[in-house]
Amino acid sequence: MTTEATLPSTSASPTARQVWTRARGVVLALVVLLAAAVAIAAVRSDARHGELDPRSADPYGSRAVAELLADRGVSTRVVTTLDEARAAAGPDTTLLVAVPDLLTERQQGRLYSATAESAGRTVLVAPGGTSVERLAPGIVAAPATSLDSTLSPACDLPAARRAGSADTGGIRYTVTRPGADKCYPSERLATLVRLPADTGAGDTVVLGAPDILFNNHLDKQGNASLALQLLGSRPHLVWYLPSLSDSSAADPDDEKGFFDLLPSGWLWGTLQLFIAAGLAAFWRARRLGPLVPEKLPVAIRASESVEGRARLYRKANARDRAATALRSTTRTRLAPLVGVPVTQAHAPEALLPALSAHLHTPGDGQAMHTLLFGPPPSDDAALISLADQLDALEREVRRP
Repeated sequence: MTTEATLPSTSASPTARQVWTRARGVVLALVVLLAAAVAIAAVRSDARHGELDPRSADPYGSRAVAELLADRGVSTRVVTTLDEARAAAGPDTTLLVAVPDLLTERQQGRLYSATAESAGRTVLVAPGGTSVERLAPGIVAAPATSLDSTLSPACDLPAARRAGSADTGGIRYTVTRPGADKCYPSERLATLVRLPADTGAGDTVVLGAPDILFNNHLDKQGNASLALQLLGSRPHLVWYLPSLSDSSAADPDDEKGFFDLLPSGWLWGTLQLFIAAGLAAFWRARRLGPLVPEKLPVAIRASESVEGRARLYRKANARDRAATALRSTTRTRLAPLVGVPVTQAHAPEALLPALSAHLHTPGDGQAMHTLLFGPPPSDDAALISLADQLDALEREVRRP
């Protein structure tokens, strides 16, 4: 009996061209998404790089203001931590807080306690919501922002009257504290407020928009004049750029887990999605009960059926079942040819002796037993070899 066989390719093995045809749509979509993400990140990084940073010469940086202040003898120092900002507060210092909304409630409370009695000036750039209420009590941010960017002073504050019109349109504020200067109104609400301190010569300036500090807006309207007067009233300017990496932002008494940070609406929405998915699965699931055989609506070629079953076996990595099916079918076909009843085709003691006596070239009994009743193949190549050897054995038996 011939046991050697070549390993031809089968229809169950997809070619490289077929793999590429199936995957090219997904690959193209991923490439497009990646390119779009890179482009958006590049555009955003170029547009807002170094925003409100007095060291940055970018359009949205503030280096021009710092240079003009330096020409007038005002020094500018950048700090990025709350402790540095608190330590710098003093009567001869203007403390500018670039993005007050980045500060936590605890940081805002500590900053206000340091600036309230410092007798210096504190400038808050576009604080909104609860930030302005904690850092400048007596001022409340309006829900809507100003639609006009360039506004007129309309107040008695000397710095505003000298500067004239400026690009202060942004967050609008309602002032409930008496004695405050309310300037550059938009629909009767101020976009720049100066709040005097309770004691001493200090004050707090709330600026509704950062435009007058940007490099690309400084030469428009009275922006430069207003910025220099607000920031140059003291010999020292401390420019506080809040950072998320500041250790003071961590509150050991207010640690929150992942689910605490999710809005309640997300949790309820996720629960509804799970319920909908369960109902859809129940609706689309197979009905319980015995299998009902049905006639096929069309005739299927035997080769297509074999190929389809082979693909299923390959997808499930079921070499054992495939080998069992091949051996069982071969034994069923060989038994009548060697004079063995079909009912005994799967009994080695009945089939193997009759098969050896019928072969023109008797082979090794142990090899015959391994071929027809052996263990499942270890890989796809061994499975293909098994199929070839079974075909060769059947041809040998059928040869006259």
